[in-house]
Amino acid sequence: MADTPSPRIEPYHAPPGTRDVLPPESARWQALIRLFAGIVEAAGYGLVQSPMFEEIGVFRRMGEGTDVVRKEMYDFLDKGDRHLALRPEGTASVVRAFVQHRPPTPWKTWYAAPSFRYERPQAGRYRQHHQLGVEAIGSADPDLDVEVIALLSGFYERIGLGQVDLLVNSMGTPTDRRAYLDRLRSFLVDHLDDLAPDDREKVEQHPMRVLDSKRPATVAVTESAPRITDHLSDEAVAQFERVQAGLRALGIAFRVEPRLVRGLDYYTHTTFEFQSGALDAAQNTIGGGGRYDGLVESLGGPATPGIGFGTGIERVLLTCDAEGAFPPPVKPLDVFVVDVTGGDVARDLTAVLRRAGLRADRAFDGRSMKSQMKAADRSGAGFVAIVGEDERASGTVTLRDLRGGQGQHAVPADDLVANLNARLADPPAPRETP
Repeated sequence: MADTPSPRIEPYHAPPGTRDVLPPESARWQALIRLFAGIVEAAGYGLVQSPMFEEIGVFRRMGEGTDVVRKEMYDFLDKGDRHLALRPEGTASVVRAFVQHRPPTPWKTWYAAPSFRYERPQAGRYRQHHQLGVEAIGSADPDLDVEVIALLSGFYERIGLGQVDLLVNSMGTPTDRRAYLDRLRSFLVDHLDDLAPDDREKVEQHPMRVLDSKRPATVAVTESAPRITDHLSDEAVAQFERVQAGLRALGIAFRVEPRLVRGLDYYTHTTFEFQSGALDAAQNTIGGGGRYDGLVESLGGPATPGIGFGTGIERVLLTCDAEGAFPPPVKPLDVFVVDVTGGDVARDLTAVLRRAGLRADRAFDGRSMKSQMKAADRSGAGFVAIVGEDERASGTVTLRDLRGGQGQHAVPADDLVANLNARLADPPAPRETP
């Protein structure tokens, strides 16, 4: 009886709304995170790592009326019947950590972490997306608002983005906000039929979300809506004016946008957003944040002010592509070891080179000289170290320059590290073209 063929297994793919980040693109991600870390750590911010999932109540405190909470959270019951949710944004987890551990204030932290939202995938935004962010908890000083905004502005400048606009607004005090919500809701109810259908359901429970809509019909209505900046208390006006004065003093251009409310309920006083002129207007927000002076208290802590921002790695790099900025870093190997004597020398020599801090690789599987040399060339290495039977017998290595025109030399194996370091430190001058 003939053997029954095994059923064909269909290959798996990443879930919808997610993607794999592979080399060499991943090197660009690493470079972006390192640059961000350098900027914020120079200002006293330390890395915080929080869980990817939390008790669902941590995120519900962001606002029951928001789409993030009502429609987009990935929530589930674990094996202990606990109701958990994957992190949809960075701030709430950091604030929960502050409430739990009570570090000294001001507590200045940064993070680089994945976030999860079940929403329609779009350019630079996925169901698993990755955010860089900072949180500064424990000070109500508006100068801290200026510092936080300046950090994000400086980050965009350092990576070479030139078509970025800063929008700022004030949500006022909680009392200001509640009074304004009543005025705004009354206005929107009077214009309900003129709003885009998808925005009408927001009017009763979350009218500020209507201001954030980019649907043309809704934008036309909200152009004449009451402005929160016209209904701020003296305290909120003074706070906002200090922020604007600080931005001017630092030479950071901005525009006051009264309809800027951001997406979550916890914001008070300063809100801000950076938009890219290089992206489609419907998807041009690349980062933003604001002050959340009531969030710590809502998560069980003492009344403690805070401010922060988030910026998506995917959206930032999409903007870099649109502007031709922040190219992938080029980090070629220093040396590729070619061994046609069985692989023992390549195994040991690459270990020696790596311990010395050199970037070194080799071929495997007993490939031919020709195949290994092709691999060396593809690797981008500056040098190839060749070991044949003659070299092995004499304890030498043939060192060949693949890029700079230094030719080929026999080098004692024990001197290879020193020889390579000398050549890498003093590359030859480029040849003149006749």
